[in-house]
Amino acid sequence: MDNLLDRISSPADIKLLTKVQLNRLSHELRQEIIETVSRNGGHLGPNLGVVELTIALHYVFDSPTDKIIWDVGHQSYPHKLLTGRSKRFSSLRKFKGIGGYPSINESVHDAFGTGHSSTSISAALGMAVARDLSKQNHSIIAVIGDGALTGGMSFEALNHAGHLKKDIIVILNDNQMSISKNIGALSSYLSGIVTNPKYSKIRKSVRDAIIGLPAVGEKAAESVGNIEDMLRSFSKAGLYFKALGFKYFGPINGHGLEGLIKAFRNIKQIRGPLLLHVVTKKGKGYGLAESDKERYHGVTPFNIENGENLSKGGKTTYTEAFSRAMINLAEKDSRIIGLTAAMPKGTGMDSFAQVFPDRYFDVGIAEQHCVTFAAGLARAGMKPVAAIYSTFLQRGYDQLIHDVCIQNLDVTFAIDRAGIVGEDSPTQNGAFDISYLCAIPNMVVMSPKDEDELGHMLKTAIEHNGPAAVRYPRGEGLGISIRNPYKKISIGKSETIRKGKDITLLSLGSCVSISEKAAIILGKKGISAEVINARFAKPLDEKSIISSVKKTGCLLTVEENSVKGGFGNHVLGMLSRNDIMVKAKCIGMPDKFISHGPAQFLRERIGLTPENIARQAKALVW
Repeated sequence: MDNLLDRISSPADIKLLTKVQLNRLSHELRQEIIETVSRNGGHLGPNLGVVELTIALHYVFDSPTDKIIWDVGHQSYPHKLLTGRSKRFSSLRKFKGIGGYPSINESVHDAFGTGHSSTSISAALGMAVARDLSKQNHSIIAVIGDGALTGGMSFEALNHAGHLKKDIIVILNDNQMSISKNIGALSSYLSGIVTNPKYSKIRKSVRDAIIGLPAVGEKAAESVGNIEDMLRSFSKAGLYFKALGFKYFGPINGHGLEGLIKAFRNIKQIRGPLLLHVVTKKGKGYGLAESDKERYHGVTPFNIENGENLSKGGKTTYTEAFSRAMINLAEKDSRIIGLTAAMPKGTGMDSFAQVFPDRYFDVGIAEQHCVTFAAGLARAGMKPVAAIYSTFLQRGYDQLIHDVCIQNLDVTFAIDRAGIVGEDSPTQNGAFDISYLCAIPNMVVMSPKDEDELGHMLKTAIEHNGPAAVRYPRGEGLGISIRNPYKKISIGKSETIRKGKDITLLSLGSCVSISEKAAIILGKKGISAEVINARFAKPLDEKSIISSVKKTGCLLTVEENSVKGGFGNHVLGMLSRNDIMVKAKCIGMPDKFISHGPAQFLRERIGLTPENIARQAKALVW
């Protein structure tokens, strides 16, 4: 039997398949996703859950004329496979291969690029307004799910869309999960609709009526409206979305292809903003992913048969080191509160939650709220620690300034995934946190050279009377033994690791060990390099840095952050203010968005290697 997926070069090919073939195609898509992700890593559970939904969307609608916008983006693998990228799908998340998220630069079928959540309805509404102003006539569909409705931006967009009454379709992919278990009152409300016994009695008949309507424009809309009113008379389903100006339909089975196709054909005829509630199972079709939705949300390469991780190392990760330090410090101080924005496992806060359930809060995909929630806790005498990925903390920047730093509140930010993250998308790299944090008055910014120093910095940040951030990379540490008890570091105090007389290598975080290796290479060439672990991007250890560069006359700064407005720029500005003139160069992430690919490979491409640092240092000295 031939492979149907090999026949699909565009969504138009899907429309030629029979019902039996469509179901076969769903099986082939799941197999392709499981096999590819098992080799390359990636997002497994969310993509397996939207296979039938994706097929039905492309069967009914006409991409790229009709615009299909995927929220979050980690639900887009089936979409990529059905839009001309199946032959290249083996390159998923590899350098110059298929990206892990939708990208307008990758395909005309990717209507809007994404990597963060809760953006699809806003983008869809903007496109709808532009469509109408341009006198065009096509459908615009936003597929939102995996917890994205917990993000405040989605509510803002729903409210505006209901007001404008534009023709947009919102598909709520309700799998009762985001990356971890959904948080919030709306999630509980939607779950209550699906599980309510009274509702269940009529759900099947109403669903069948909705999907069974002939697609005859306004008559179909009128009939669906009558069914919608009948549904509301039996339950509270849809009242929330109706209040926002949306017609609400569902929930319907997100894995029944025939029902989905009929439903899409009918709602396509209805005018105004509408929302179709589709219930899916995250990880559908792969037993291990169905039973452990959180673990198999995003995975590294694994054994398909037993789920065994094929790339697990033996060293403590920075996330694990943070988690251990949090628990240790919280045992000694009852004021320490752990916060995360829908990333308990990714940030290591899940372990803290098990030990201190009453002092742990997952706020959902709501970084802005998380920051101000932390500010409120601090104002009331608590010591909140908000663990958020670098790229996601960008979403709470206004709150960082206005709610935390202006009031000089005692909030600690544990910034995971700082620097290059790797395979998923340019949206995931933490390239700007030093730049955007150091610009804010009252903020202390530090970065550990290894997993041991992380714990001491966390203690320092928590005990500091004011806002402080500790930023650290994704992945394993250096294999350093972790000292306990943790000791407070003097704010703004650097550490000279290696004495030298020809050039100063000044770095912080993950770049300290690289600089040490570069110094060894330089030593073999007769160049004596002084290596300083700055520890703090703000405040700088001005006395030690000035003393060193006056001695060596040359300075090379190294950081895993954008060189524009980064650590090196701050150092050069400080030297300029002190009328210190030296030969200097800054090495870091370039002024461009870095493509997806293996993290170490990307570091090599941008020159964050001992060999390149040694070459640059040699050029400065000679």
